[in-house]
Amino acid sequence: MNQHIAKQFDAELEAVRARVLQMGGLVEAQIVGAIDALSTGDIEQCNRLIEADHRVNALEIEIDERCSYIIARRQPAAIDLRMILAVIKTITDLERIGDEASKIARMARNLHERDQLKVPSYREIKHVADIAIDMLRQSLDAFARLDVSVPANVVRLDEQVDEEFKSIVRKLITFMMEDPRTISSALELIWIAKAIERIGDHAKNMSEYVVYLVKGKDVRHVSAEQLEREVEQ
Repeated sequence: MNQHIAKQFDAELEAVRARVLQMGGLVEAQIVGAIDALSTGDIEQCNRLIEADHRVNALEIEIDERCSYIIARRQPAAIDLRMILAVIKTITDLERIGDEASKIARMARNLHERDQLKVPSYREIKHVADIAIDMLRQSLDAFARLDVSVPANVVRLDEQVDEEFKSIVRKLITFMMEDPRTISSALELIWIAKAIERIGDHAKNMSEYVVYLVKGKDVRHVSAEQLEREVEQ
């Protein structure tokens, strides 16, 4: 590959990376907005967030097409190929996070339209959402800087999100048993909490792809301690 083509190739890869980070920013704004709408009851904001999901989907398709073009034209190898594969996997998780954010916005709208946000679990949901958002930010930052020291922390945060989710479900089940009038709204809140838990799962996946990209190691389904040992090697 001559120097001119090599520079072109590097520019194409950098452009793809920039679009992934743009998609990540859009998805993060969706989650923050959805959790905010759950608190404020802003129906218009819920509708805007639901409609905005098509922008995330369009970015996924665009980035996927760019990756296919690079593979066909450049035939990348080694870390360049891993970069393309990591991008394809990352945008799939980002698109699914966008879906979960839209789901939260829809449920927030349902709750407020029926004026049924009577179950006092918003504080817990906001807390677990903040952790999931932090996981997403850390994963995107690790991808931007190719930093393999971050994923182990993201895996630990995912374990925390899982525990927080279980705690919220137990609390809401208790509310439903004590007062059947809360069943409808409590179920909506359980699905919101589940959507947040899934966002955490996708953010964890994204952080693990960074290790694959940099080290060429598949660290899915390993503990935080094992992950730390892998990246040190």
